[in-house]
Amino acid sequence: MASADDERGERGGRGEQRLPRVPGMRAVRGTGPSGGGLRVGRSLVVPASELRLRFGPSGGPGGQHANRSNTRVELRFDVAGSSSLGPRQRARLIERLGPEVRIVADSHRSQARNRQEAVERLARLLGDALRVQRPRRQTRPTAAAVERRLQEKRRRADRKRSRRPPLEE
Repeated sequence: MASADDERGERGGRGEQRLPRVPGMRAVRGTGPSGGGLRVGRSLVVPASELRLRFGPSGGPGGQHANRSNTRVELRFDVAGSSSLGPRQRARLIERLGPEVRIVADSHRSQARNRQEAVERLARLLGDALRVQRPRRQTRPTAAAVERRLQEKRRRADRKRSRRPPLEE
């Protein structure tokens, strides 16, 4: 029989849970029953209820602590099924990141620090993917800049020509 701790993923094997409060998230008014959400930018707040967290052992060497604690954090965000995204935001995120975003953090010994790192990386990733790149406007060099370049080119050519030995006829 599994205990309540096992179902929440705090002990035992790989558990999955939806957390109303995640360290690194600011409480944002009006983002669900918990009042917590991940602010990605001025125009987007992802409710904590749309983030799925899963915990497991981090793997690799480390002795008893690494073998017995579930410090590895896997954070998933369903872009295609999110109700917090507008149609253009959803289309841009799906085009750049795919229908689901998965972030794994296991660099720290503590689950809380890994959880915070995963949330921060998700916010940064979503913010970067939502940023619209303005097209580069081509600019022409000014007439004075063109003239300076050509004068320098002539000077360099004259200097190299003066180094050559004289032509013998």
